[in-house]
Amino acid sequence: MTLSLPLRRIVPFLTGILLATVAFADVKLPAIISDHMVLEKTGKVPIWGKADPGEEVTVTLGGQSVKAKAGTDGRWMTALNLKDSPTGPFEMTVEGKNKLALSDVLVGEVWIASGQSNMVWVLRETTGGAAEVAQSANPLLRQFHVKLVASPESLDDTEGQWVAASPETSGDFCATGYYFAKKLQNELKVPVGLVQTSWGGTPVEAWTSVEAIDSVPDLKAARARLWTADKEYPAKKKAFVEGMDSWVKESAREDKPVADPSAYAGLDVSQDGWIPVAIPGAVTAPGLPEAGAVWLRKDVTVSKNGDILQLTLPVDGYDSVYWNGTLIKQTTYRNFPGTGYVRKYNISPDRINEGRNVLAIRLYEPVAAAKFTGAPLANVSSLAGTWLAKAEFAFPAVDAQKSASAPRAPAMPPNPNQVASYLYNGMISPILPYAMRGVIWYQGETNADRAWQYRTAFPLLITDWHKQWNQGDFPFYFCQLANFMGKKSEPSESSWAELREAQSQALKLPNTGQAVLIDIGEAADIHPKNKKDAGERLARIALAKDYGRKIPFSGPVYQSMKVEGGKIRLAFTHSDGGLVAKPLPATYDVKTIAGKTAPLVRNSPNSELEGFAICGADHKWVWGDAKIDGDSVVVWSDKVPAPVAVRYAWADNPTCNLYNKAGLPAAPFRTDNDPAVTKDAVY
Repeated sequence: MTLSLPLRRIVPFLTGILLATVAFADVKLPAIISDHMVLEKTGKVPIWGKADPGEEVTVTLGGQSVKAKAGTDGRWMTALNLKDSPTGPFEMTVEGKNKLALSDVLVGEVWIASGQSNMVWVLRETTGGAAEVAQSANPLLRQFHVKLVASPESLDDTEGQWVAASPETSGDFCATGYYFAKKLQNELKVPVGLVQTSWGGTPVEAWTSVEAIDSVPDLKAARARLWTADKEYPAKKKAFVEGMDSWVKESAREDKPVADPSAYAGLDVSQDGWIPVAIPGAVTAPGLPEAGAVWLRKDVTVSKNGDILQLTLPVDGYDSVYWNGTLIKQTTYRNFPGTGYVRKYNISPDRINEGRNVLAIRLYEPVAAAKFTGAPLANVSSLAGTWLAKAEFAFPAVDAQKSASAPRAPAMPPNPNQVASYLYNGMISPILPYAMRGVIWYQGETNADRAWQYRTAFPLLITDWHKQWNQGDFPFYFCQLANFMGKKSEPSESSWAELREAQSQALKLPNTGQAVLIDIGEAADIHPKNKKDAGERLARIALAKDYGRKIPFSGPVYQSMKVEGGKIRLAFTHSDGGLVAKPLPATYDVKTIAGKTAPLVRNSPNSELEGFAICGADHKWVWGDAKIDGDSVVVWSDKVPAPVAVRYAWADNPTCNLYNKAGLPAAPFRTDNDPAVTKDAVY
């Protein structure tokens, strides 16, 4: 056969074939197996990658060579025995038809650091972070940061690189993991590697494999619903936009550019013609059109303190948001994600005036009046109440049939990082089966409203990871949620307390441990800036349970109770050195990044111990007086002559002060089994 293609087309064509062939033939490694990595000092360290089907691959490190052959899918895997290996550094070579040389490879201890934003939180943004970063040079402490990827498919690689701690790099290390690794490294005198794979605001279900999720009927149904919604959304959104494009043209209801936004959104605008309306609710009032363009404005008083102001606008409509006359963002039907979308806009400090500011919203209403489905907020302060409204223009009326034919926006798709198994697929699967000693975990805030279900979902994740890694029941140590939100003057129910209880129940699983953080939180900040205690308390668990150090690693843990007349006696484990009533400070942290504190009001001012509540058979809880008596605590109240149950630190942000002499706080607990307030909340 004779080729008739011009030479200028043949050469690139053949070159492309050659390059593709070479690329496929080259031995390839996943991103986590790369320069500067830390390998676990153990007898089986998997090394894997891709090559030509049937290609033989040789891996060499420190005089040890192992071989593998690529399967029909081009994948290969072998393992090094590093149980007796020195720490290095080494060069590791991987050779098939090509040869890769990885430099500065260390052998030591590897830990996976995972969870949500409190594990993400970086060192430079913590209490004492700047000073710590400045002195952080440590070539034996390294981190690999897994790229944020949510995927419906199980991925076999990620992006990232191993980085050694230094003043130039460690500011971006996850702070809890950094302090954990630093304490281990200082104590063990070996390299420590962190694999940081976390994503803020994520539920535990997103980190669990499909196989595990589908083993629980309720979770399987939720996963199927979310996966279907995610898959179908793009087509529904496309159809909606195309339909609206046609409908507004046919109905003569296309939006018009506003001639002078400052006439409606400026700081100083005459109130003539403006009509008061009540928000939340529909933006309707005599003098406002049923469809058209309507402006809303409201004065907002703000203290200029250097903080970002977050606006939350639960509006059903298409809005352009102005702050002090400047457009912040516009939402049209083309970029509108779908029903249920709540706008959140950050106003930078340089745009904020001390005192009076003006929030203005232009609402384009092609079909009907817009509606606020909830109260707008500025940070946590409600902006509900009276706003001023003014029509920019009105659309001519259309008949009911035409109005009813307007396309309806699809429901918002699930946020990919909220979908069951998506983060497992995108951020755990790509690093399997990298050899490691164990996992540290800081997550639960996103699950707090479903705390009862967390009793199932959290142990499910732990056992799932044990199975997927195929390294036995490796250590899994986690942070219990810190204290957060406002103080309560009376005992009450708490979803956060229930989530902490669910976390404590996971200690029934083998090789688990819990770092209690009930004393480091901040009332107005879900991200406590004290990550040093969090990391070091996790490290104490590892040092004691995995590395043979004879040190206390837990605060007091409730063991049993006994009613003695009008009092209840409580027994504890982990009272190392004895129980202690730690002196309470005069203030508590509200937001340390802004230097905010508040006076601490004692609930039981005459009691040695704070944080205990007690009840009788009526289960009406009151604050109790409590004192340490040897290795136990005695609790009572004159209001409860026949007590039946006790709770400790059972609140979002409890005031509590029971410790052991090692300085570790007691874990919150309850002796009752009253119905959980979150029992009916499901994923």
